[in-house]
Amino acid sequence: MFANPRFDAELLRRYDRPGPRYTSYPTAPQFSTGFGEDALRAAAAASNGDPIPRRLSLYVHIPFCMSPCFYCGCNRIITRDLARGEAYLVRLYREIALAATLFDRDREVIQLHFGGGTPNFLSPVQLREVVDTLRRHFHFSDSPERDLSIELDPRFTNPADIGALGAIGFNRASLGVQDFDPVVQEAVNRIQSVEETRAVVEACREHGFRSVNIDLIYGLPKQNPEGFARTLDTVIAMRPDRLAVYSYAHLPEMFKAQRQIDPADLPDPATKLSLLQLAIEKLTAAGYVYIGMDHFALPDDDLARAQARGSLHRNFMGYTTHADSDLLGMGVSAISHIGDSFSQSPRDLPSWQIALDEGRLPVFRGMRLDEDDLLRADLIQQLMCQGEIPVAALERRYAIDFASYFADALEKLQPLVADGLVRLERGRIVATTQGRLLLRNIAMCFDRYLDPPADSNGTQPRFSRAI
Repeated sequence: MFANPRFDAELLRRYDRPGPRYTSYPTAPQFSTGFGEDALRAAAAASNGDPIPRRLSLYVHIPFCMSPCFYCGCNRIITRDLARGEAYLVRLYREIALAATLFDRDREVIQLHFGGGTPNFLSPVQLREVVDTLRRHFHFSDSPERDLSIELDPRFTNPADIGALGAIGFNRASLGVQDFDPVVQEAVNRIQSVEETRAVVEACREHGFRSVNIDLIYGLPKQNPEGFARTLDTVIAMRPDRLAVYSYAHLPEMFKAQRQIDPADLPDPATKLSLLQLAIEKLTAAGYVYIGMDHFALPDDDLARAQARGSLHRNFMGYTTHADSDLLGMGVSAISHIGDSFSQSPRDLPSWQIALDEGRLPVFRGMRLDEDDLLRADLIQQLMCQGEIPVAALERRYAIDFASYFADALEKLQPLVADGLVRLERGRIVATTQGRLLLRNIAMCFDRYLDPPADSNGTQPRFSRAI
């Protein structure tokens, strides 16, 4: 088991700079509109032709939310018109049918995840219909390792809904909380009680869910250490199997809802750092293992076990245990990772609908990875999941001399070595206990796409800050 990170406020302040979260490499700003439906079909055909075709992970994006949370930067549509969900499903079923033809029937689905938006904008009956449709078009694995997961808003969920979801086959749930402090909740327009949240957690356990995750955010308006400490204590008492503790990135020029937040209400940098320190100290003291980036898990959770055996994986859904799978995303804005390609559906609902109404797979942009991309993706994946770069293994796998190939990256890495964030060992580069909180700063040294003049759409790429 890996040692938990060591908090160093001075180092975190010094390295606080915008950067990718590396849920992929290359990151989405590098995707090109020149990658279209034909390219996706070719990538899927090539993946079918692998000697041992990979299993499939499916992602379904449900974009609708009942009310706006002012901090949110997700692709979502605010509406209380439930009929919009029905209209959305008509097109989603067309996409499922089209996408299923890309893959050989014997390729097993080992993972299904519903994200959003708010997936439980759909009723349990509708969610069953979606899952049944997927089962008709894809071959779902019977393995006990199979995951069916869903993101839930506890404000619009009740224990009876959880029973229905369990009957459908869902065995993992992720609940948005962010903060239980009423003052913070009012500032971000998300009023959510402890009682309704606890009721959903308990219902998940009652109905056999294997894992429950809770999302928190630090750096929100009106947050302070006293209130956040109470939130952490309350959540720890619920004993979720996993927690994600995200850093709030205030980007009102990109996300319209964030314009409702008064910048004067945001905690200053020192306070925000203290909130992160509080989360790390309280969660590790309560027995949680730091997985990486923003994620914590109990030692017996599958994420912690996967990291211990070296099989942890990171993709657009975050950390996952299913490294040996191709990811197929469906729904507006969804991203796929098939073989050596990335592709994304249109981010606006009308463009996604038009493509499906015309009988086309809705591919907005993507890219085919070259050999250098694949090497760097492998390196960054290992760093983000295992906290180290396996230099000797990469040299064997890609027939390179690491020191020569990455001479520029190693030069960029030297200040991080001097500051004690990384340690150079024989055959590997290891993030130290201080460096584990700055994994993406380490990864950025190896990212050849950083600071380009512009992305494929003619705009500068934007990233969230490290803390």
